Amino acid sequence: MNSSEKVKKSKPTTAELVNRSLKKRYAAEKRFRLFGMMSVGVGILALIILFTDIISNGSGAFRQTYIKMEIHFDAETLGISDVTEEQLALANFTGIIRQSLLKQFPEVKARKDKRKLYALTSYGASFYLRDLVAANPRLLGETRTLDILADDDVDTYVKSRDEGEPFIGRLNKKQLEWIEAFVESDQIDMQFNTQFFTSGDSAEPEQAGILGALLGSLFTLLVTGMLSFPIGVAAAIYLEEYAKRNRFTDFIEVNINNLAAVPSVIFGLLGLAIFLNFFGMPRSIPLVGGLVLTLMTLPTVIISSRAAIKAVPPSIREAALGMGASKMQMILQHVMPLAMPGMLTGAIIGMAQALGETAPLLMIGMVAFIADVPGSIGDPATVLPVQIFLWADSPERAFVERTSAAIMVLLAFLITMNTLAIWLRKRLERRW
Repeated sequence: MNSSEKVKKSKPTTAELVNRSLKKRYAAEKRFRLFGMMSVGVGILALIILFTDIISNGSGAFRQTYIKMEIHFDAETLGISDVTEEQLALANFTGIIRQSLLKQFPEVKARKDKRKLYALTSYGASFYLRDLVAANPRLLGETRTLDILADDDVDTYVKSRDEGEPFIGRLNKKQLEWIEAFVESDQIDMQFNTQFFTSGDSAEPEQAGILGALLGSLFTLLVTGMLSFPIGVAAAIYLEEYAKRNRFTDFIEVNINNLAAVPSVIFGLLGLAIFLNFFGMPRSIPLVGGLVLTLMTLPTVIISSRAAIKAVPPSIREAALGMGASKMQMILQHVMPLAMPGMLTGAIIGMAQALGETAPLLMIGMVAFIADVPGSIGDPATVLPVQIFLWADSPERAFVERTSAAIMVLLAFLITMNTLAIWLRKRLERRW
């Protein structure tokens, strides 16, 4: 075999080249698909880790420790002779709780030990007893076995007893012995923590709840929705149906698109300058928070509304105008109903984004400690993300689980809003 024949034999044919190329492309496609699946897997794994961590840390906040105690409503100790509002306000309900504790542990004599013993129950238990007497004045002079709210240190210790290494925190040896005595005598009771959903913020973790922040978020979103949706839809209709194409219109469109990507804290600074400094509106109220979030949500609503209006086929407009409808009738009676699913979806997603924002609300003072539950958009309030931020910064261990529990409530809120957006889109959308 000569050299020319060897070269001819080693040179691949066209079919072989095509097969090699196909093989490489198929292998590259498999690798690309594998990388995509790995990315999805990493995302799902991160989501599972996130939810597992939040649920494991926060599920304990839905249970609260109570101590069963015999409470004698002694009129002399309470310092009241009649159940009136004035006397109840001054009554010494803390004293009858302390009497019950000393009755169970008569060996405690020293002032320092008494102070440690009294610290096992929550300061808020006295308000619970006051409400009981106010609702039933015949309790005066009687003895009842009641569930008294435990202090947050007791609550944390009892919840971690079964984990091998209980969290002791600020409890000393004698307090641990008293708690164990309560456990052995079956006086420790774990109940569903209704106070977490029915009370506002508190410096005492066992009394802290999310109702104030939840209502603050609702009032803030109410203002945001009532302003951002009509203004955003009106702007989108004008830009799509009435505005002439010129440099000024292009300038507005470019700025709307840019505003959608501006960091939210910038809108907070804008709200601080306009609503608080210029108009002199009060701080920490949902009305101002809603106005600031409206500025932040408007670009999203306008862009999604314009996309929904563009998606309506031109034949719908032409048919309406051909039948003699005016342009306003064509828009209101034909274009708007067909574009409404997209508009509502964009508005709800924009409001869901606004619900999770913290930075712009910090700039207008909605980070203040507010224990009262707001009743209107003009009452001082905070919102759920800010409440989470405040609790996460608290040193007490009991606030850790309340932070995670509040995050669970916020996530449930967001999932509900996104589910509503999907349901509205499926329910109202029309296909051509």
